[in-house]
Amino acid sequence: MTALVTSAIPRLARGVRLRHDEARGQWVLLAPERVLNPDPVAVEILKKVDGVRSIDIIIDELASAFTVDRERVATDVDAFLAGLKEKGIVTLAAVTVGDAAS
Repeated sequence: MTALVTSAIPRLARGVRLRHDEARGQWVLLAPERVLNPDPVAVEILKKVDGVRSIDIIIDELASAFTVDRERVATDVDAFLAGLKEKGIVTLAAVTVGDAAS
């Protein structure tokens, strides 16, 4: 598995939603014909996958919020998002030069 470009902006794929299931008292990731039960770490990452934040920003925010070594967070986020990308649950958009300047 290759490392993701950290300037890329992850977004949940079309039809995929992160929802809190009140009946179960837990977060679920709803995808076409699938329901996934992410663990608490995965939920924290998924909450930041909004189509606006880059992978770098997500890593920085998580490292700061949980006072964890940035490199460790980067490794975990990269592996997690790469796995979701392979399954078609997350898509990545590249940042263009015009977007980075604004």
